[in-house]
Amino acid sequence: MAVRAAVLPAIGAPLEITSVELPEPGPGQVRLRLAAAGVCHSDLSLTNGTMRVPVPAVLGHEGAGTVLAVGEGVGHVAPGDCVVLNWAPSCGTCHACSLGEVWLCANALNGAADVYARTADGIELHPGLNVAAFAEETVVAASCVLPLPEGVPLTDAALLGCAVLTGYGAIHHAAKVRPGETVAVFGVGGVGLATLQAARIAGAERIVAVDVSPEKEELARTAGATDYVVASENTPREIRALTGKQGVDVAVECVGRAVTIRAAWESTRRGGRTTVVGIGGKDEQVTFNALEIFHWGRTLTGCVYGNSDPARDLPVLADHVRTGRLDLSALVTERIALDGIPAAFENMTAGKGGRSLVVF
Repeated sequence: MAVRAAVLPAIGAPLEITSVELPEPGPGQVRLRLAAAGVCHSDLSLTNGTMRVPVPAVLGHEGAGTVLAVGEGVGHVAPGDCVVLNWAPSCGTCHACSLGEVWLCANALNGAADVYARTADGIELHPGLNVAAFAEETVVAASCVLPLPEGVPLTDAALLGCAVLTGYGAIHHAAKVRPGETVAVFGVGGVGLATLQAARIAGAERIVAVDVSPEKEELARTAGATDYVVASENTPREIRALTGKQGVDVAVECVGRAVTIRAAWESTRRGGRTTVVGIGGKDEQVTFNALEIFHWGRTLTGCVYGNSDPARDLPVLADHVRTGRLDLSALVTERIALDGIPAAFENMTAGKGGRSLVVF
Protein backbone atom coordinates (compact mmCIF):
# COMPACT_ATOMS: atom_id res chain seq x y z
CA MET A 1 0.00 0.00 0.00
CA ALA A 2 1.32 3.47 -0.90
CA VAL A 3 1.44 6.25 1.68
CA ARG A 4 2.88 9.77 1.63
CA ALA A 5 6.17 10.31 3.45
CA ALA A 6 9.03 12.77 3.82
CA VAL A 7 12.14 11.16 2.32
CA LEU A 8 15.72 12.32 2.84
CA PRO A 9 17.38 11.19 -0.41
CA ALA A 10 20.95 12.06 0.69
CA ILE A 11 22.76 13.91 3.47
CA GLY A 12 22.43 17.63 2.82
CA ALA A 13 19.65 17.21 0.26
CA PRO A 14 16.18 18.71 0.73
CA LEU A 15 13.34 16.48 1.89
CA GLU A 16 11.08 15.05 -0.79
CA ILE A 17 7.40 14.52 -0.05
CA THR A 18 6.53 11.44 -2.07
CA SER A 19 4.72 8.11 -2.07
CA VAL A 20 6.35 5.04 -0.55
CA GLU A 21 5.28 1.42 -0.64
CA LEU A 22 4.96 -0.24 2.78
CA PRO A 23 4.89 -4.01 3.29
CA GLU A 24 2.52 -5.79 5.64
CA PRO A 25 4.03 -6.37 9.09
CA GLY A 26 6.19 -9.45 9.40
CA PRO A 27 6.91 -11.45 12.58
CA GLY A 28 7.56 -9.13 15.50
CA GLN A 29 6.41 -6.05 13.61
CA VAL A 30 3.56 -3.54 13.90
CA ARG A 31 1.94 -1.37 11.26
CA LEU A 32 0.32 1.84 12.44
CA ARG A 33 -1.38 4.95 11.13
CA LEU A 34 0.29 8.10 12.45
CA ALA A 35 -1.92 10.67 14.18
CA ALA A 36 0.91 13.17 14.64
CA ALA A 37 4.69 13.50 14.55
CA GLY A 38 6.83 16.17 16.20
CA VAL A 39 9.57 17.94 14.25
CA CYS A 40 12.64 17.56 16.46
CA HIS A 41 16.06 19.18 16.17
CA SER A 42 17.52 15.68 15.89
CA ASP A 43 15.69 15.32 12.56
CA LEU A 44 17.42 18.48 11.37
CA SER A 45 20.74 17.08 12.62
CA LEU A 46 20.15 14.00 10.46
CA THR A 47 19.59 16.07 7.33
CA ASN A 48 22.82 18.03 7.70
CA GLY A 49 25.04 15.15 8.77
CA THR A 50 25.58 16.16 12.41
CA MET A 51 24.10 12.75 13.20
CA ARG A 52 24.51 9.93 10.69
CA VAL A 53 21.85 7.56 9.36
CA PRO A 54 21.72 5.29 6.33
CA VAL A 55 20.06 7.07 3.40
CA PRO A 56 17.77 7.38 1.61
CA ALA A 57 15.55 7.39 4.67
CA VAL A 58 12.17 8.47 5.94
CA LEU A 59 12.86 10.69 8.94
CA GLY A 60 10.72 11.43 12.00
CA HIS A 61 11.09 9.73 15.37
CA GLU A 62 8.59 11.45 17.69
CA GLY A 63 5.12 10.14 16.99
CA ALA A 64 1.88 8.53 18.08
CA GLY A 65 -0.81 6.67 16.20
CA THR A 66 -3.21 3.77 15.96
CA VAL A 67 -2.25 0.15 15.32
CA LEU A 68 -3.56 -1.19 12.01
CA ALA A 69 -2.06 -4.69 12.00
CA VAL A 70 0.45 -6.80 13.92
CA GLY A 71 2.74 -9.58 12.83
CA GLU A 72 3.21 -13.00 14.33
CA GLY A 73 4.37 -13.02 17.94
CA VAL A 74 3.17 -9.52 18.85
CA GLY A 75 1.01 -9.63 21.95
CA HIS A 76 1.32 -6.34 23.84
CA VAL A 77 -0.66 -4.30 21.28
CA ALA A 78 -3.53 -5.15 18.90
CA PRO A 79 -5.28 -3.45 15.98
CA GLY A 80 -7.15 -0.38 17.18
CA ASP A 81 -4.78 0.34 20.08
CA CYS A 82 -3.37 3.85 20.47
CA VAL A 83 0.42 3.82 20.84
CA VAL A 84 3.45 6.06 21.29
CA LEU A 85 6.58 5.41 19.25
CA ASN A 86 9.82 4.58 21.07
CA TRP A 87 12.64 5.35 18.64
CA ALA A 88 15.37 3.87 20.87
CA PRO A 89 14.14 0.47 22.11
CA SER A 90 16.55 -1.31 24.45
CA CYS A 91 17.74 -4.82 23.66
CA GLY A 92 17.89 -5.92 27.30
CA THR A 93 21.11 -7.90 26.82
CA CYS A 94 23.99 -5.48 26.14
CA HIS A 95 26.30 -4.18 28.87
CA ALA A 96 24.40 -0.90 29.34
CA CYS A 97 21.07 -2.71 29.60
CA SER A 98 22.54 -5.13 32.14
CA LEU A 99 23.39 -2.07 34.27
CA GLY A 100 19.85 -0.73 33.96
CA GLU A 101 21.02 2.13 31.72
CA VAL A 102 18.65 1.31 28.87
CA TRP A 103 19.00 4.79 27.35
CA LEU A 104 22.60 3.85 26.45
CA CYS A 105 21.66 0.54 24.80
CA ALA A 106 24.35 -0.44 22.29
CA ASN A 107 21.79 -1.97 19.94
CA ALA A 108 19.02 0.63 20.16
CA LEU A 109 19.49 1.97 16.64
CA ASN A 110 20.27 -1.27 14.82
CA GLY A 111 16.92 -1.11 13.05
CA ALA A 112 17.84 2.16 11.32
CA ALA A 113 20.07 0.17 8.94
CA ASP A 114 17.19 -2.06 7.80
CA VAL A 115 15.24 -1.60 4.59
CA TYR A 116 11.64 -1.08 5.63
CA ALA A 117 9.96 0.35 2.51
CA ARG A 118 10.52 1.34 -1.11
CA THR A 119 9.69 4.27 -3.31
CA ALA A 120 7.26 3.81 -6.20
CA ASP A 121 10.21 3.16 -8.53
CA GLY A 122 11.77 0.55 -6.25
CA ILE A 123 14.44 2.51 -4.37
CA GLU A 124 15.07 0.96 -0.94
CA LEU A 125 14.34 3.17 2.08
CA HIS A 126 15.63 3.04 5.66
CA PRO A 127 13.59 4.05 8.72
CA GLY A 128 15.30 7.13 10.14
CA LEU A 129 15.94 6.48 13.85
CA ASN A 130 14.01 3.20 13.57
CA VAL A 131 10.46 4.45 13.20
CA ALA A 132 10.03 6.70 10.11
CA ALA A 133 7.32 8.84 11.67
CA PHE A 134 7.22 11.46 8.90
CA ALA A 135 4.71 9.35 7.01
CA GLU A 136 0.99 8.68 7.04
CA GLU A 137 1.70 5.09 8.08
CA THR A 138 4.78 3.14 9.13
CA VAL A 139 5.93 -0.40 9.93
CA VAL A 140 8.14 -0.79 13.00
CA ALA A 141 9.54 -3.43 15.33
CA ALA A 142 7.11 -4.26 18.10
CA SER A 143 9.65 -3.00 20.64
CA CYS A 144 9.21 0.48 19.13
CA VAL A 145 5.59 0.85 20.22
CA LEU A 146 4.26 1.48 23.71
CA PRO A 147 0.55 1.42 24.61
CA LEU A 148 -0.73 4.95 25.23
CA PRO A 149 -2.17 5.27 28.74
CA GLU A 150 -5.77 6.42 28.97
CA GLY A 151 -6.57 10.09 29.34
CA VAL A 152 -3.85 11.44 27.03
CA PRO A 153 -4.93 13.02 23.71
CA LEU A 154 -3.54 10.92 20.86
CA THR A 155 -2.28 13.83 18.75
CA ASP A 156 -0.41 15.58 21.57
CA ALA A 157 0.88 12.22 22.80
CA ALA A 158 3.42 12.29 19.96
CA LEU A 159 5.47 14.71 22.06
CA LEU A 160 5.89 12.08 24.76
CA GLY A 161 8.09 10.07 22.41
CA CYS A 162 11.06 12.44 22.52
CA ALA A 163 10.71 16.07 23.69
CA VAL A 164 8.90 15.31 26.93
CA LEU A 165 10.83 12.16 27.82
CA THR A 166 14.05 14.09 27.22
CA GLY A 167 13.11 17.26 29.09
CA TYR A 168 11.47 15.46 32.00
CA GLY A 169 14.33 12.99 32.27
CA ALA A 170 16.95 15.72 32.16
CA ILE A 171 15.41 17.27 35.26
CA HIS A 172 14.31 14.16 37.19
CA HIS A 173 16.88 11.53 36.18
CA ALA A 174 20.05 13.29 35.03
CA ALA A 175 20.15 16.51 37.09
CA LYS A 176 17.93 15.11 39.89
CA VAL A 177 16.47 18.53 40.70
CA ARG A 178 15.18 18.80 44.26
CA PRO A 179 12.33 20.99 45.58
CA GLY A 180 13.54 24.51 46.35
CA GLU A 181 16.52 24.43 43.97
CA THR A 182 17.18 27.01 41.26
CA VAL A 183 17.34 25.96 37.62
CA ALA A 184 18.41 27.61 34.35
CA VAL A 185 17.29 26.16 31.00
CA PHE A 186 19.26 27.20 27.93
CA GLY A 187 17.23 26.98 24.72
CA VAL A 188 13.46 27.40 24.57
CA GLY A 189 12.54 24.98 21.79
CA GLY A 190 10.38 21.90 22.20
CA VAL A 191 12.79 20.12 24.55
CA GLY A 192 13.53 23.33 26.44
CA LEU A 193 9.82 23.99 27.02
CA ALA A 194 9.39 20.43 28.29
CA THR A 195 12.40 20.93 30.57
CA LEU A 196 10.88 24.11 32.01
CA GLN A 197 7.63 22.29 32.77
CA ALA A 198 9.58 19.44 34.35
CA ALA A 199 11.52 21.87 36.56
CA ARG A 200 8.22 23.34 37.75
CA ILE A 201 6.86 19.84 38.45
CA ALA A 202 10.04 19.06 40.42
CA GLY A 203 9.37 22.04 42.68
CA ALA A 204 12.23 24.29 41.59
CA GLU A 205 11.98 27.63 43.40
CA ARG A 206 13.38 29.79 40.62
CA ILE A 207 13.46 28.81 36.96
CA VAL A 208 15.44 30.96 34.53
CA ALA A 209 14.84 30.49 30.79
CA VAL A 210 17.57 31.57 28.39
CA ASP A 211 17.21 32.00 24.63
CA VAL A 212 18.52 34.23 21.85
CA SER A 213 14.96 35.25 20.93
CA PRO A 214 13.11 37.84 23.05
CA GLU A 215 9.87 36.66 21.41
CA LYS A 216 9.97 33.37 23.31
CA GLU A 217 9.55 34.92 26.76
CA GLU A 218 5.79 34.38 26.94
CA LEU A 219 6.21 30.74 25.86
CA ALA A 220 8.85 30.22 28.53
CA ARG A 221 6.84 31.83 31.32
CA THR A 222 3.75 29.81 30.39
CA ALA A 223 5.88 26.66 30.72
CA GLY A 224 7.06 27.62 34.19
CA ALA A 225 9.92 30.11 33.90
CA THR A 226 10.02 32.71 36.66
CA ASP A 227 12.68 34.75 34.84
CA TYR A 228 13.76 35.24 31.24
CA VAL A 229 17.21 36.17 29.96
CA VAL A 230 18.00 37.01 26.34
CA ALA A 231 21.25 35.19 25.63
CA SER A 232 24.42 37.27 25.36
CA GLU A 233 28.01 37.16 26.55
CA ASN A 234 26.70 38.51 29.86
CA THR A 235 24.26 35.66 30.47
CA PRO A 236 26.18 33.99 33.34
CA ARG A 237 26.52 37.36 35.08
CA GLU A 238 22.79 38.07 34.69
CA ILE A 239 21.89 34.67 36.11
CA ARG A 240 24.17 35.15 39.10
CA ALA A 241 22.52 38.53 39.71
CA LEU A 242 19.13 36.78 39.82
CA THR A 243 20.39 34.25 42.37
CA GLY A 244 22.11 36.34 45.02
CA LYS A 245 25.40 36.32 43.08
CA GLN A 246 25.66 32.57 43.58
CA GLY A 247 24.47 31.04 40.32
CA VAL A 248 21.80 28.38 39.88
CA ASP A 249 21.96 24.93 41.41
CA VAL A 250 21.29 23.30 38.03
CA ALA A 251 21.72 24.40 34.42
CA VAL A 252 20.28 22.34 31.55
CA GLU A 253 21.68 23.03 28.08
CA CYS A 254 19.22 22.17 25.26
CA VAL A 255 21.09 23.71 22.31
CA GLY A 256 24.23 21.67 21.67
CA ARG A 257 26.69 24.49 21.04
CA ALA A 258 30.04 24.97 22.73
CA VAL A 259 29.36 28.58 23.68
CA THR A 260 26.01 27.64 25.27
CA ILE A 261 27.47 24.70 27.18
CA ARG A 262 30.19 26.98 28.51
CA ALA A 263 27.63 29.63 29.50
CA ALA A 264 25.50 27.03 31.28
CA TRP A 265 28.57 25.82 33.20
CA GLU A 266 29.49 29.36 34.24
CA SER A 267 25.92 30.07 35.35
CA THR A 268 25.90 27.41 38.06
CA ARG A 269 26.95 27.99 41.62
CA ARG A 270 30.03 26.49 43.17
CA GLY A 271 29.20 22.80 43.45
CA GLY A 272 26.38 23.14 40.92
CA ARG A 273 25.36 20.71 38.18
CA THR A 274 25.27 21.26 34.42
CA THR A 275 23.41 18.74 32.24
CA VAL A 276 23.88 18.80 28.48
CA VAL A 277 20.88 17.65 26.47
CA GLY A 278 21.60 19.40 23.16
CA ILE A 279 23.28 17.42 20.38
CA GLY A 280 26.25 19.31 18.99
CA GLY A 281 28.64 18.62 16.18
CA LYS A 282 32.06 17.06 16.72
CA ASP A 283 33.70 20.39 15.87
CA GLU A 284 32.01 22.12 18.82
CA GLN A 285 34.91 22.07 21.28
CA VAL A 286 34.32 23.07 24.92
CA THR A 287 37.41 23.95 26.96
CA PHE A 288 38.08 24.19 30.70
CA ASN A 289 41.24 24.88 32.63
CA ALA A 290 42.39 22.58 35.40
CA LEU A 291 42.19 25.22 38.12
CA GLU A 292 38.56 26.15 37.51
CA ILE A 293 37.51 22.51 37.59
CA PHE A 294 39.05 22.20 41.05
CA HIS A 295 37.91 25.59 42.33
CA TRP A 296 34.27 25.50 41.27
CA GLY A 297 33.63 21.85 42.09
CA ARG A 298 30.88 21.73 39.48
CA THR A 299 29.56 18.60 37.77
CA LEU A 300 29.14 18.42 33.98
CA THR A 301 27.13 15.50 32.62
CA GLY A 302 25.74 14.36 29.30
CA CYS A 303 22.15 13.22 28.98
CA VAL A 304 20.86 10.78 26.35
CA TYR A 305 17.08 10.63 25.76
CA GLY A 306 16.61 12.12 29.22
CA ASN A 307 18.30 9.08 30.77
CA SER A 308 14.80 7.66 30.50
CA ASP A 309 13.28 4.23 30.36
CA PRO A 310 10.16 4.86 28.23
CA ALA A 311 8.31 1.82 29.57
CA ARG A 312 8.83 3.09 33.13
CA ASP A 313 8.40 6.80 32.51
CA LEU A 314 5.47 6.92 30.10
CA PRO A 315 2.85 6.05 32.77
CA VAL A 316 4.36 8.71 35.06
CA LEU A 317 4.17 11.34 32.33
CA ALA A 318 0.60 10.31 31.49
CA ASP A 319 -0.39 10.85 35.11
CA HIS A 320 1.10 14.35 35.01
CA VAL A 321 -0.92 15.04 31.84
CA ARG A 322 -4.18 13.76 33.35
CA THR A 323 -3.77 15.89 36.47
CA GLY A 324 -2.87 19.02 34.50
CA ARG A 325 0.67 19.30 35.84
CA LEU A 326 2.05 18.67 32.34
CA ASP A 327 0.52 20.60 29.43
CA LEU A 328 1.50 18.96 26.14
CA SER A 329 -0.36 21.44 23.94
CA ALA A 330 1.68 24.31 25.42
CA LEU A 331 4.79 22.87 23.76
CA VAL A 332 3.28 23.17 20.28
CA THR A 333 3.63 26.50 18.49
CA GLU A 334 2.36 25.34 15.09
CA ARG A 335 0.43 22.39 13.69
CA ILE A 336 1.43 21.61 10.13
CA ALA A 337 0.90 19.19 7.28
CA LEU A 338 3.58 16.81 6.02
CA ASP A 339 4.76 19.27 3.39
CA GLY A 340 5.32 21.90 6.08
CA ILE A 341 8.35 20.08 7.52
CA PRO A 342 10.99 21.93 5.42
CA ALA A 343 9.64 25.28 6.61
CA ALA A 344 9.64 23.97 10.19
CA PHE A 345 13.33 23.11 9.76
CA GLU A 346 13.97 26.67 8.57
CA ASN A 347 12.20 28.11 11.62
CA MET A 348 14.18 25.80 13.88
CA THR A 349 17.47 26.92 12.32
CA ALA A 350 16.41 30.53 12.84
CA GLY A 351 15.55 29.85 16.48
CA LYS A 352 11.82 30.51 16.05
CA GLY A 353 9.00 28.87 17.94
CA GLY A 354 8.73 25.77 20.09
CA ARG A 355 7.61 22.42 18.68
CA SER A 356 6.09 22.04 15.21
CA LEU A 357 3.65 19.14 15.13
CA VAL A 358 2.76 17.33 11.92
CA VAL A 359 -0.90 16.38 12.19
CA PHE A 360 -2.11 13.72 9.75
